[in-house]
Amino acid sequence: MMDPQTGRDLVRRYVALPQDKRRVLLERLRTQGIDFSILPVTGEWRAGAAAGDELPLSAAQRRMWFLWKLDPAGSSYHLAGMLRLRGALDVSALQAAFDALVSRHESLRTTFHERDGETVQRVHAPFSVSIPLVDVTEATLTGHVDAEATAPFDLAHGPLMRVRLLRLATDDHVLLVTMHHIVSDGWSMGVVIDEFASLYAAYASGQPVRLLPVEAQYADYASWQRHWLEAGERERQLDYWRGALGDDPVVLELPADRARPAVPSHRGGTVSFALGRDEALQLAGLAQRAGTTAFTVLLTAFQILLYRYTGQHDIRIGVPVANRNRAETSRTVGFFVNTQVLRARIDGTRSVLALLGEARESVQQAQAHQELPFEQLVEALQPERSLSHNPLFQVMLNHQRRDLRALRQLPGLTLERVARTASAAKVDLALDTQEDEDGIEGVFGYASDLFEHGTVERLQRHYVSVLRQMIAAPEALVADIALEAADAEDEDPRFREAVL
Repeated sequence: MMDPQTGRDLVRRYVALPQDKRRVLLERLRTQGIDFSILPVTGEWRAGAAAGDELPLSAAQRRMWFLWKLDPAGSSYHLAGMLRLRGALDVSALQAAFDALVSRHESLRTTFHERDGETVQRVHAPFSVSIPLVDVTEATLTGHVDAEATAPFDLAHGPLMRVRLLRLATDDHVLLVTMHHIVSDGWSMGVVIDEFASLYAAYASGQPVRLLPVEAQYADYASWQRHWLEAGERERQLDYWRGALGDDPVVLELPADRARPAVPSHRGGTVSFALGRDEALQLAGLAQRAGTTAFTVLLTAFQILLYRYTGQHDIRIGVPVANRNRAETSRTVGFFVNTQVLRARIDGTRSVLALLGEARESVQQAQAHQELPFEQLVEALQPERSLSHNPLFQVMLNHQRRDLRALRQLPGLTLERVARTASAAKVDLALDTQEDEDGIEGVFGYASDLFEHGTVERLQRHYVSVLRQMIAAPEALVADIALEAADAEDEDPRFREAVL
């Protein structure tokens, strides 16, 4: 284990060298048992940069900037968190909590600019967050929530976190927090929620704030990532992904209600479902028997469903990964999440347990090669580009564990989640699942260009049916998993061949 001061000294030494001398230093360090991967993510990576200087973007941020320039008014890459707060809300403590968050995390006060053909990020001094208070009614609440979540961001002027408070009564509020993906991700939203809860509780009760320090800011990570890729890791991970995905990606052809448009509108809808605590425990039991996780069980069920719906044996699903395998970044707010492509070759003569084993191996290998930016994978594989669909996959699965215990301890308040009715579709079909002590909740998001709501409701019922059959009979063959008609609508002849 390298002590922090030695790590910082090595980073300063490495950054100060010209490009052609850095690999020589790395070779010398390797002979001493010191690999680049153990060098810490620290402020020394942006050596010489003063406060307010313009800094390079991470690979993911560069891609997000490109997408925003294509559609500045779009909301596909907004992260929206909504909570209903019932009880005596201390508005001054809420204000102080968000001001402290902005002071603590550079990403929440960062903007983006083009300079001499390059995109850069600029970190601003801390500021007080604007938190408008708007009176609403139950009848208008959903409209306000959806409007706030979809209102465009200006990445050049910011701020890129918006906070709104909707008041239904003196003891009934809805808190809305919306961030642009270029400065945040799902993990970051969890950090913001947990730290907000601690800060609010401290300010509301007049107690001192006790938060662990942020060891690395996002701009530190962006600089570290650039050096890390240049040090040879890009080539190592590309070799793995070329072998795993091959040279001939195929488009997943789900039975759709409408022909795929040349240019997608990104309009979408959602269908929700839930597995209660008992079913979630049964699913966890299957995962334990297969030596894997609940995520892998959910993934395998999705692969089986897509195989049965399309008749295609080569199934590729995009999966976001937290990409937080550096301890220094565990409390950093920023855009770390990376997208991987998990490939399965489905054979109906294989058992559910065998398929779970193959999925487990695929997930483990992907996790060992999770840092290669998705944008560089696409660039290296050079799939045929089309505005009508994503280049390497058309469906996604995103699974998260959720812990709301900190929020449930806010003084004087009880909390509940607020659902949105609007949805932006980044892919043809996306399954988002969240696991907590009460069970598993799932949401199928779909492209309205392709699917009717009823079609996805049917697909959702089939997915839950696949999961239940896997739990009940893990030794069953994949070909024997039935997609029974749940009601008369499932007799639609357009789907009969695909699902029966």
